[in-house]
Formats: sequence, structure tokens, C-alpha cells
Amino acid sequence: MPAIHRISPCLWFDHQAEEAARFYTSVFPNSRITAILRYGEAGKEIHGRPAGSVMTVAFELDGTPFAALNGGPVFRFTEAVSFEVSCEDQGEVDRYWDALGAGGVHQHCGWLSDRYGLSWQVVPRELADLLDDPDPRKVERVMEALLAMKKLDLAALREAYAG
Repeated sequence: MPAIHRISPCLWFDHQAEEAARFYTSVFPNSRITAILRYGEAGKEIHGRPAGSVMTVAFELDGTPFAALNGGPVFRFTEAVSFEVSCEDQGEVDRYWDALGAGGVHQHCGWLSDRYGLSWQVVPRELADLLDDPDPRKVERVMEALLAMKKLDLAALREAYAG
């Protein structure tokens, strides 16, 4: 029996819900679109959407359920909400950074906004261990290195940790 997720994100788009869902499911393994619902005649009257146009897209990213809604231009994404991509190694960091950041904005400390304005943090799992050391000098060196980076460089973070 599949897991029931009590909480799942719903992403608000102007009109790009299906395009975005197809993009995200192409980036992450074990991902798929599970349903597409379309506006009926009431969509035109209430939301100005033509009948037959995409209203919502249900999709999964590596098993996590998401919804995308074509709700109109009223709301935009901000950096106040982001999705963290936990990466096993530098190869994964590079792959997700390049894929999600294509056409977007690369920011500091592993953050980027994709072409739709959605914020992501592309982070190696090992970073948590480097920042959780009891030696405050090691942690400070890692933090200084981290703050100077856009895409995170695991080798440079390890080097900073080692001193």
C-alpha cells in the first residue's frame, strides 16, 4: 500500500503548472506526473481560464507528492520558501545545480531560483556534519568558506574544515 502523505506542497503558477511539473519530473529520479485536471466552463467565468486548460497537475518528485496550480498572476514565489535537495556527492550537487539553475538565478550558499522563480537549496549531505563539529574553529572555517560560495564545493568545504 502506498504511503499516505498528510502534508504536501501546492505550487501556485500563473499558467505554467504543467510545463513546470514536466521540468521537475525530468530533473529528479523516480518522479512522475500522476494526474492533470482541467478547467471546465466555470473556470472561464470565475478565473478567466478557457475550458480545457490545465487547472492542476499532481506529480511526485522522488516519491514526494506535489501539486501545481494554474491560479493566475496574483502570487509569486519568494525565497521565504525553498526546497532543499540533499546530495550524496559533488557530482549530484553539480547535476542538480546545473539542471535546476538553467534559466534561473544562482544565489549564494547553494541557493538558486529556477526559471519559474521557485527557490532551491542544493546541499551536500556532508555539510551538516562539517557544521556540527564540537571544534568552533573548524565550524567557523567551514562557515566562512560556505558564505563565499554560490554553488557549494564539497572539496573546498572539506579543506576549510581540515584547516
